[in-house]
Formats: sequence, structure tokens, C-alpha cells
Amino acid sequence: MILVSFFTMPSGELTGFKMSGHAGAGDAGRDIVCAAVSSAAYLTANGITEVLHVDAYTEVAEGKMLLQIRSCDAPVCRDFLQSLKLHILGLEEQYPKNIKVSYTEV
Repeated sequence: MILVSFFTMPSGELTGFKMSGHAGAGDAGRDIVCAAVSSAAYLTANGITEVLHVDAYTEVAEGKMLLQIRSCDAPVCRDFLQSLKLHILGLEEQYPKNIKVSYTEV
């Protein structure tokens, strides 16, 4: 199962995410749930760091990704992070046995 935790400020503003695990919805290299989550996470991370040029803290390893921004950068990153959240929530609804979303207040 892929566990996704979105980091939120008390105001509800998103400041990043942590993803870990594997969906287990197919063979390695053919798991469409894993591919959808990974692609969305990389799009978001690259958009924030390479397009917006925000200095985000990132960690990437096999089956794991973490991205965290400073609270002062939340307004400029809002669209990317909200889009990721909507996409992941949609996938969780479609594949409840493969994705679990939670929230961590920071």
C-alpha cells in the first residue's frame, strides 16, 4: 500500500508531502497505480523546484519521496500541491486497497 501524508499548516495551507510504499496493484514495472502516484509526485516536485525555483527539502529513494517547503513559500506552491492532493484523493477513491491518504500538521 502507498501511504501519502500531506503536510499542512494550522490554516490548512499545504507545505509538502511524504509518500512511501508500493501499491501492489500489478507486477513491478506494470503497476498502473504506482505509476500514476509516482508520475504525479515527480511532476509536483519538479514543478516546485525547477519551474518555480523554490528551495524545497526533498528526499527520494526506492518506494519513497518527501518534499517539504517553508511556510513562506506555501502561497507560490499552492497550485502544484493542491493539484497533487486532488489527484491523489481521486486515486485513493478509485483504489482504496492500494492508497491511503493522511494529513500531518506542521
